[in-house]
Amino acid sequence: MAAYDYDLFVIGAGSGGVRAARLAAMTGARVGVAEEHRVGGTCVIRGCVPKKFMVYASEVSQQLKVAEGYGWSHAEHSFDWARFIADKDKEIARLSGIYVTNLQNAGAEMVHAKARLKDAHTVELVDKDQEVTAEKILIATGGRPWKPADVEGIEHAIVSDDAFHLERLPKSIVIAGGGYIAVEFAGIFNGLGVETTLVHRGPNILRGFDDNVRAHLAEEMEKRGIKVILGCQHKAIEKTADGYVSRMSSGADIPSELVMFAVGREPYVEGLGLESAGVELDETGAVKVDAYSKTTASNIWAVGDVTNRINLTPVAIREGAAFAETVFRDNPTSFDHEMVAAAVFSQPPIGTVGLTEADARHACRKVDIYLSKFRPMKTTFYGGDERCLIKLVVNGETDQLLGCHVVGPDAPEIIQMAAIALKMGVTKTQWDSTCAVHPTLAEELVTMREKYLPPELGAVA
Repeated sequence: MAAYDYDLFVIGAGSGGVRAARLAAMTGARVGVAEEHRVGGTCVIRGCVPKKFMVYASEVSQQLKVAEGYGWSHAEHSFDWARFIADKDKEIARLSGIYVTNLQNAGAEMVHAKARLKDAHTVELVDKDQEVTAEKILIATGGRPWKPADVEGIEHAIVSDDAFHLERLPKSIVIAGGGYIAVEFAGIFNGLGVETTLVHRGPNILRGFDDNVRAHLAEEMEKRGIKVILGCQHKAIEKTADGYVSRMSSGADIPSELVMFAVGREPYVEGLGLESAGVELDETGAVKVDAYSKTTASNIWAVGDVTNRINLTPVAIREGAAFAETVFRDNPTSFDHEMVAAAVFSQPPIGTVGLTEADARHACRKVDIYLSKFRPMKTTFYGGDERCLIKLVVNGETDQLLGCHVVGPDAPEIIQMAAIALKMGVTKTQWDSTCAVHPTLAEELVTMREKYLPPELGAVA
């Protein structure tokens, strides 16, 4: 008789947890998975996937303007929010079902319940009056939106999870935050015809991204009609007959029908009973893990956003796969978190991989910058004002390409291929030896030859 009910019990059925559970089960291990919400996690249910559908929907308004510039006659158009939400929900349900089927086909058992650790080997399935035991446990509960408790009236604000289920589109919205979720939803609501204001306490949006990218996106967002207010934050939110008033630290009052907070996410560890199992948290409140995703408990691991390493779905998947390879195939494998590409589905979108200019200057003695801003071919035809940005960061001593940053149409698609080259340590000379594909936006990446000097240095040079 087995000493435990399961060889592995996974808490959380998001991208990382599902991948780990499937791969472990396919080795013949007895695997159980608990999920308190719908299977698929943040990405499939309330994140990347539905958000991308919303981006697609919101981009149509800009595409209609472009169509007129290319000779298509004007016609009346309207957007049916209720229909879109119904179709979105139908597709999300289909995808969630695929996750469940894949788990079952791999031989894993699925339990719909919140799981709580009673000790290092015992899991309580809350509200089911049931306990199970497992030799090994994987925590993959992801993260949750966070709202500051010290803002008066914060209960009136929605978070990103709520945005996917609004009964109707507001006429106006104030979005608090400057990270990728905030700028993406600003583009979505603006594109759907909502009067959109983005407020951020910092000096510029997208902290952690390259400074040229940050400034460029803010400028392009404003061109599209989004009001970007920097250097201030909410003091209070007051409910009115018509909606809400955001009382700002600058003294300004901003009325709107809806207020959304997208000021960050935090690891979802609430009620997991981690202390009962000897699992420690780090200073950010994330589960503390080593390079192989093992926690401070010898038989418990953690992957994905709950560890607060790189909070991206593909990273969680790779961490889950590395865990299964290490623990169930006796092949120690750790995921390399260096040179991970990322996309921001803002409007215009961003693709980025590698070091920012600031980070490179801290790491290297000499840094060369190549930067180009230009109107894409599609825009020049009808006299549009949208501009793209492409920036390369190069080690001036070794010629190695350290960073690539693109803002413009198809940037997320472009950066995937660029990431391969940077991961392999490509040099600028090798990069430049690649023949351009013409006419494309991406050809600018391999045709930049002149080093960029900021205007204030260019005059001196």
